[in-house]
Amino acid sequence: MSQNTAAEPGVQRPAITPLDIVRVLVLIAALASLALWGFGEWPMPWNIVVGIGAPVATLLIWALFLSPRPVLRLHPYLRALVEVLIYVGVTLAWWSMGQAWAGIAFAVVAVTSGVIAGRRALG
Repeated sequence: MSQNTAAEPGVQRPAITPLDIVRVLVLIAALASLALWGFGEWPMPWNIVVGIGAPVATLLIWALFLSPRPVLRLHPYLRALVEVLIYVGVTLAWWSMGQAWAGIAFAVVAVTSGVIAGRRALG
């Protein structure tokens, strides 16, 4: 079977930019950070509940409000507020693990990518 790599007529696929890749990496880092926080910082059996529940809840919020094709569309400013609340939660999780610099680094990268993406969406 030969693979035809030519574009199909009538189908437009969005171009993936480096910013999109950074935003996916930020989401993956947020989920991993919350799982690490849940499994590492909570006593047994709560570590299983929080270690699985926090990343799943974050992913659910992302899918509902922040994904490229969200289930519920929000005003851009409310969308930014939801995104910032997720970033604050991950940053506080790093701080509670005694890794303030990791939390600050995550916050800087996440907020910077969010601001750039938000500016592109509005403009």
